[in-house]
Amino acid sequence: MSMGKLWGGRFSEQTDTLVEQLNASVSFDKRLYRHDILGSIAHAIMLGTQGIISQEERKTITTGLAELLDEIEAGRFEWRIDREDVHMNVEAALADHIGAAAGKLHTARSRNDQVALDVRLWLRDRIVETAGQITAVQTALLYLANGSQTVLMPGYTHLQRAQPIVAAHHFLAYFEMFERDCSRFLDGLQRTNVMPLGSGALAGTPFPIDRGLVRKLLRFDGITRNSLDAVSDRDFVLEFMSAAAITQMHLSRLAEELVLWMTNEFAFIKLPDGFCTGSSIMPQKKNPDIPELIRGKAGRVYGDLMALLTTMKGLPLAYNKDMQEDKEPLFDAADTVLSCLTIAARMLERAEIQPEKMRRAIDEGFLTATDLADALAATGLPFREAHHVVGKVVAYCVDRNMELNDLSPDELTNLTGQDGSALIPWLDPVSSVRRRDVPGGPAPIRVAAALDDAAQRLSVRQQHLDQLRSAFDLDHLLLQARL
Repeated sequence: MSMGKLWGGRFSEQTDTLVEQLNASVSFDKRLYRHDILGSIAHAIMLGTQGIISQEERKTITTGLAELLDEIEAGRFEWRIDREDVHMNVEAALADHIGAAAGKLHTARSRNDQVALDVRLWLRDRIVETAGQITAVQTALLYLANGSQTVLMPGYTHLQRAQPIVAAHHFLAYFEMFERDCSRFLDGLQRTNVMPLGSGALAGTPFPIDRGLVRKLLRFDGITRNSLDAVSDRDFVLEFMSAAAITQMHLSRLAEELVLWMTNEFAFIKLPDGFCTGSSIMPQKKNPDIPELIRGKAGRVYGDLMALLTTMKGLPLAYNKDMQEDKEPLFDAADTVLSCLTIAARMLERAEIQPEKMRRAIDEGFLTATDLADALAATGLPFREAHHVVGKVVAYCVDRNMELNDLSPDELTNLTGQDGSALIPWLDPVSSVRRRDVPGGPAPIRVAAALDDAAQRLSVRQQHLDQLRSAFDLDHLLLQARL
């Protein structure tokens, strides 16, 4: 092979050193090594089954690949930049191990369909892993919610105290956000778990391959329908990264609230010391650095998504070298969201809410003003008029530095024109929450039902993830490789 390159037959000059460096991707795509080798084992088994290579060659190749995997995982493998990428490093090392038979492994495939295969195999494993960590965050939120079913706190709009709710209802709001995040990842799995091998460089192969056998060996749900599409698009990667960006956004919102709740102004929660840091100059400080970092990393994940969208937006069919730029943003986004989910789950497991502080925050800010308007509307007064009347009641209180609960029945009568004694119960925050007995509402009976439902959904999800982990376990290929 000319110049030591697997593709070097066409060339008469050595590759420029700077080109070598720019062209190489092994520094980051080597993390695909396991999936690359397993894909090659499946491909070799198929070639042998179809008689494209002999069974003796198949055995030599698959045994050599299994030995290379052992060598890599033992840390004894030398990754070489002159071999460009993970695929050529593995293939060249295989040739060093077993000789000429290694040259037959690449029969009926291209690096174009090979890399598409590797990324899909890697990504489906990462989807399941990410869904598992979202489930861990939800489990921690459910724990906090179960412990705060009777804890009253303000609900906010515009970061202003708005209406009373129970803290469990607040935590369950994030539970539902992450529920949708998880469903996005798992929904994308059906478009990721499709087998592209057999598409060749762009036009398939004239060899009598059996794509169905490779699909079965690698446990894909189906095979790609168009060879051009199979090697030239990364929409399944973009879908994963979009889901990652939305998940990181939800993590960032949760982190922002933890930062706020840690302040003395709120003091709604205490985070464990192990997830906070101190100040280099102010000895009294306990800073919520971990939530701040989670919040800050949202921009990083957004950037990864935009980088790949920009790379893909102008590419003609089929494969272009630009697509080598898919892996670094993918890996970074996947690693970032997974690490943030993992640390968020651990942090929330040990977080301590402060019920007294939450309850005390309800006492100021006229949080039952809407209830008073509802009470007036229940007497037949149009709600818009009732809203106006209560606005004047609140202004009356503001002028006198009072809260609604400080009003006497007589004052309420004079201000509203209704029986003040009948209106007093509407100002109780506990009663306010209980009255909101609608599906999805914060009434204790609804929250209790929501907690039960959430626990059931998590149980079903965990079973589903266990099934997926089992389905995607390809260790059987390593056993076959040595037969």
